[in-house]
Amino acid sequence: MNYSKFENKNKDKFFCFASGNISTESMKILLVGEYSRLHNSLKEGLQALGHQVTLISTGDDFKKFDSDILLNKKYNAGVSKKIKVGIYKLTGNDITSISVKRQFFKHAAQLQGYDVVQLINESPFALLPEYEKAMIDYLRKANKKLFLLSCGADHSSIKFAYERKIRYSILQPFLEGRVSEKAMAGDLKYLTPPFVSLHQFVFDKIDGVIASDMDYHLSLLHHQKYKGLIPNPVNTDKLPYIPMDTRNKIKIFHGINRGNYYRKGNDFFEAALDIIRKKYKNRIEIITAENLPYDTYIEKYNAAHILLDQVYSFDQGYNALEAMAKGKVVFTGAESEFLDFYNLDVNQVCINAVADVQRLVSQLEMLIENPEKIHHISKNARAFVEREHHYLKIAQKYLDVWVHKDSLSKQN
Repeated sequence: MNYSKFENKNKDKFFCFASGNISTESMKILLVGEYSRLHNSLKEGLQALGHQVTLISTGDDFKKFDSDILLNKKYNAGVSKKIKVGIYKLTGNDITSISVKRQFFKHAAQLQGYDVVQLINESPFALLPEYEKAMIDYLRKANKKLFLLSCGADHSSIKFAYERKIRYSILQPFLEGRVSEKAMAGDLKYLTPPFVSLHQFVFDKIDGVIASDMDYHLSLLHHQKYKGLIPNPVNTDKLPYIPMDTRNKIKIFHGINRGNYYRKGNDFFEAALDIIRKKYKNRIEIITAENLPYDTYIEKYNAAHILLDQVYSFDQGYNALEAMAKGKVVFTGAESEFLDFYNLDVNQVCINAVADVQRLVSQLEMLIENPEKIHHISKNARAFVEREHHYLKIAQKYLDVWVHKDSLSKQN
């Protein structure tokens, strides 16, 4: 497949969903799982449009996102984790999965009677597949419609990447032999029989699947249940633009989640920063943060001019978009497909980061030596997020798909 062009003639397939005839009556909507505040922002948009929304999740672990029904993932640290591993080796039982499942079913009465349920991923609670199946099966039987987001690693996107049907992906460090299979186990597990079975189970249950950005869209293009790509919703009302002041040091923020270290390309960012630090030590300040709760993470990067996000993506993920909304110059995915689709120029709204240390260094040097470019990209970034990702506009797109579930399948 040729990915150098993106079939602009099919633009409506991805972003301009069918409108009209949406019921003005309030719908009951259950959002299941949370990554990077996506479902929280969607919830805010849906509520502003007059709908009743409940969010159930584990808070995305250490990020601690808000949730109406919060399921506590126990036994994942310290001595209790060692005990958990020992029990699993002896019995095959995962006490974290058992605990979350029990919490889930204690709330069973609150998880029924919804017009729409949406899973953020095939494995929305990041548990062993057999436990996810039991919970998803209940949600399917107790509610009217069930939709799935392809957001985060899943069987479709990982299989697509593993078979090298895309020119690069988050599996690149493994495929190039730079990291072990163990280091990428969190992604490669989606190719194992239990997770293949979970994938098939979920796709049998759902009314449709929606991609959250182009990285997931590509692997679903020809699937009969694929409804199209809806951009990530960003609540810009909660993310005020921060005007840039580059008269003093240029501040570069690098946030690291050790669990995603290689798949995000943090090794390339750190190598580039080592070079930049030596060359511009009196002109820059580097802020590094690791495994922080969401609120603390945001506080850390608010003062930055430049944010280093990821190198193995074609499009922006949620963290990148929130930073762009605040006017940060973000190093993230902005490949030719993305630029062509939105009719953007290179470096117009963000910097396309790739797995090349010298190129990253050159891009950083360009910004440090020309601070006026920081101001220009900053303003463009904010305008882009407001135009293409505004949470109210995006919430309506979800409603269009959920209500008119067959409207997109006719668009080829």
